[in-house]
Amino acid sequence: MNLFLKRSMMAAALICAIWTPPNASAQPSWLQAEAIQAVLQGAAPIQPGVRLDIPAVTQDGSSVQVSIDVDSPMTPDDFIDRIHLFALDNPSPELIELSLTPLAGKASFTTRIRLDQSQTVVALARRSSGEWLAAARDVRVTVSGCLSREGTYRSEQLMQARVRVPGQGRQGAPMEVRTLIQHPMETGLREGPDGAIVPERIIERFEAAIDGEKVLTAHLHRAMAANPYLLFMIAPERSGELAMTWTEDTGVAATERASFEILR
Repeated sequence: MNLFLKRSMMAAALICAIWTPPNASAQPSWLQAEAIQAVLQGAAPIQPGVRLDIPAVTQDGSSVQVSIDVDSPMTPDDFIDRIHLFALDNPSPELIELSLTPLAGKASFTTRIRLDQSQTVVALARRSSGEWLAAARDVRVTVSGCLSREGTYRSEQLMQARVRVPGQGRQGAPMEVRTLIQHPMETGLREGPDGAIVPERIIERFEAAIDGEKVLTAHLHRAMAANPYLLFMIAPERSGELAMTWTEDTGVAATERASFEILR
């Protein structure tokens, strides 16, 4: 082998060593987070299939809108049955957990969260077959949003809900439902005027059912934004009534009902 060819091969090998991309199978660092592993229990999630929409930069971490949409036919044989959302560098990483049924029609929801600092937000979704899907986004936060304000429980509108449900829809076609309930979502991280920590007090559960048949159940954690907002989907086969119930960790509950007509 002549000297020129030998040197060329050595140079090429060096370039390859420098520019060889990382192993595609390497696990992202967020996958090792304790909160994530507690849910996955050793399962390896597939990353395509979940769309996580959240601003890359937010000036105020107290109310950050986030949307999740998961590819799924949402049929009785193949549907998304659970969705989890995490903010890994919050004092408590868990944000919200949803349990879905095929009556949702679409594995999609929007809510608002609190972010303590710049960090990674992760969404996990489980198919009814047991397979996990995942997505993660980095978010830059200018002002921390994990402290609620004083005097927020004095409002006469506490636990009052607002809902928007379409009056009509097509059989089996997903319809968009918007809900909001007045509640400060006390985090348990704030000091009161006397210097003592104000106890946690939150809406911890939301349930939606059509004529007694569950559409979804949501478990909320303390880093959900004040006045919890949830946009979700329903795909009923017939006319009926949607009942929505919010339950505080004190046991106090509020229920709203809305009727709708399904056109064939």
